[in-house]
Amino acid sequence: MAGTDVLRQNYGRMMQKIKDLAVVYSIDAIMNWDMETKMPPKGINLRSQQLGMLGQLEHKMSTDPEIGQLIDKIRNHPDYESLSEIEKRNVYLTKKNYDEMTKLPEELVVEIAKQSTITVGTWKRAKAAKSFAMFKPELEKLFELKKKAAEILMDVKGTATPYDALIDMHESAMTSEKITKLFDELRDGLVKIISKSTSSPKQPDESFLSRKVPVDVQQKIANSLVKVIGYDIDSPAAGGRIDETEHPFTNGYYDDVRITTHYYEDNFASSIFSILHEGGHAMYEQNLRPEWMFQPIGTGCSTGFHESQSRFVENIFGRSQEFWSYYLPQLKGLTGNLSDVSQEKFVHAINAVKPSKIRVEADEVTYCLHVIIRFNIERDWFAGKISVSDLPQVWNEQYMNYLGMKIQDDSEGLMQDTHWGIGYFGYFPSYALGNIYSGQLLAALKKDMPDWNQQIAKGNFQAIRQWLTTNVHTYGNLYDPADLIKKIAGDEINTKHFLNYLNEKYSTLYEY
Repeated sequence: MAGTDVLRQNYGRMMQKIKDLAVVYSIDAIMNWDMETKMPPKGINLRSQQLGMLGQLEHKMSTDPEIGQLIDKIRNHPDYESLSEIEKRNVYLTKKNYDEMTKLPEELVVEIAKQSTITVGTWKRAKAAKSFAMFKPELEKLFELKKKAAEILMDVKGTATPYDALIDMHESAMTSEKITKLFDELRDGLVKIISKSTSSPKQPDESFLSRKVPVDVQQKIANSLVKVIGYDIDSPAAGGRIDETEHPFTNGYYDDVRITTHYYEDNFASSIFSILHEGGHAMYEQNLRPEWMFQPIGTGCSTGFHESQSRFVENIFGRSQEFWSYYLPQLKGLTGNLSDVSQEKFVHAINAVKPSKIRVEADEVTYCLHVIIRFNIERDWFAGKISVSDLPQVWNEQYMNYLGMKIQDDSEGLMQDTHWGIGYFGYFPSYALGNIYSGQLLAALKKDMPDWNQQIAKGNFQAIRQWLTTNVHTYGNLYDPADLIKKIAGDEINTKHFLNYLNEKYSTLYEY
């Protein structure tokens, strides 16, 4: 057999193994979705065993020695340079995952999967009971397991700290040192905008946002909103659905990407913006290149880039004057109780700058401070500067220092998010990085499509969606995030464009 034929055969064999692994990961995703949406409470222990077994299977498949042999044969083949950029990236990503997974003991992977399921189940009960004492023992177990994994991955990834190894899992090649610098700049800029907005004589009237809107009406609003952004839940070819959960999320793969939301009768805006946010995530997943399905490059670039898409749809699009000039008449028709609310009054209210305790309900300006607090805590936690027992006090102190908020109980404090219960350490920075990316994307969009906001006013999101697909979605995981943002925006990741966007928007709203 000719040399190039051997190379192609080995590459094809490697990609078949990666496809099998991607299918198993998609099963894992749907089982996690079911756990949050449809599973009865009694099923938690069985689901722990099921997900533990899936974790074991995923680890076995990821560390199959044949994958390592195939990688070596491909990379050492004299015709390796004949592979395309896409094929080389697939080999690189496969090797990266293989090197990392082979260093993690199988029993540790299984233990983490089991403990994560138990911890998130305990988190739900502890949050309802407002009892950190109930949550603490399981969180300690999960943290120690994840720290052990991080210390192992630190060596193979070549990171400076265990926490950097966890960050790299979500934002490749990003470090806590770089994030600290970015977040310090971001914090300083946000504090100025918050101060100017909250001290302005022109404050919004938000009273109408607490008018009761029945859940069935909010469901109709949700169905209407996803049509605007092109997330199909109704047609015979639909690849999505909307369900209700405590904490909204998106899960799935290519042809089956599901979103969740929550409905509060006295806070209809909450579901509106969670639908737009999760719809942005789903849009990214469903607009990846179909021919890249089951390939390492056929995923989102990073969680930060994923967040840039959700925040773009939720905020830059969904909280804009132009969108509400188009959609407010429809919303009034659906609710039947907003006829006296003008567009100006509505837009100012949904963009009210007001420090709060809950991240998912935070306004666009204060939101990143919530994320910075979590990043600071995680960074110091993994550095051994604080312990699990210290978390409530440290959390409460930072909320007072950053947002002037006095936390009454741990359910509105450190137990408000599910991430630590799941074991998603290193994930939180992505939320603020996503906002930073979204500002850079907007600056690039304005250059390419000067009438972008006029398109929104016509109810045409399709043009913007296509721009995002062409410039973000279509690249999948072909580049690391630092390279992708430079390719799109023409410069390194920086806070300038996001802060400029906020200043321009909020100086108009608050007339400062």
